[in-house]
Amino acid sequence: MKDLLGNALFFGVVISLLTYELGLWIKRKWKLAVFNPLLISILAVMAVLLVFQVDYDTYNEGAKYLSYLLTPATICLAVPLYEQVELLKKNVTAILVGILSGAIASVTCVLLLSMAFGLNHEEYVTLLPKSITTAIGMGVSEELGGIVTITVAVIVITGVLGNIIAEHVCRMFHIKDPIAKGIAIGSAAHAIGTSRAMEMGEVEGAMSGLSIAVAGMVTVALSMVYVYFW
Repeated sequence: MKDLLGNALFFGVVISLLTYELGLWIKRKWKLAVFNPLLISILAVMAVLLVFQVDYDTYNEGAKYLSYLLTPATICLAVPLYEQVELLKKNVTAILVGILSGAIASVTCVLLLSMAFGLNHEEYVTLLPKSITTAIGMGVSEELGGIVTITVAVIVITGVLGNIIAEHVCRMFHIKDPIAKGIAIGSAAHAIGTSRAMEMGEVEGAMSGLSIAVAGMVTVALSMVYVYFW
């Protein structure tokens, strides 16, 4: 069985899609935020690899084809944004200030926590791009001398956590404006959080999609400055 799975060219793609569908089914059945499809998929894939003793490189030989779709999928978020372009024009200043504030808050929190927990420079720069989309975060981490594989893991964890708690946080802090919700989710939890924002509403989804791109660019610029702080 191990050899059969290892030799299957698209084993990684198939198991990834099947486990994600399992996650979607569980989410639809129990309707709880904690049953995030991506989180369930990750845990299920890990279980399959451990049970059948398939190493990560073998799995990634097939799964890497899904990664090629990451950038086009992110670009597709421009569609709901285009549909809300008039709303964007009316609130452009507030939107840009909100995204900038979110990006600054993200890298500043990483700096303060790195100081508090005594992380070294490599660990610090590895965490800096935690709140931006993987496609951008990997490049930032590599450029700054971070550990790219850990950066990817941290970005995914940040996104999944944001997806799970986004609505609860908005309710806790009485954030009711859809624009504010979208900006907060997109700038803190990138594309994974944006999937939750889209479930909350069209405006939330569009603003969150915009935040992914702008927060990504702002974080790249901020990282080049913050890299010298610790």
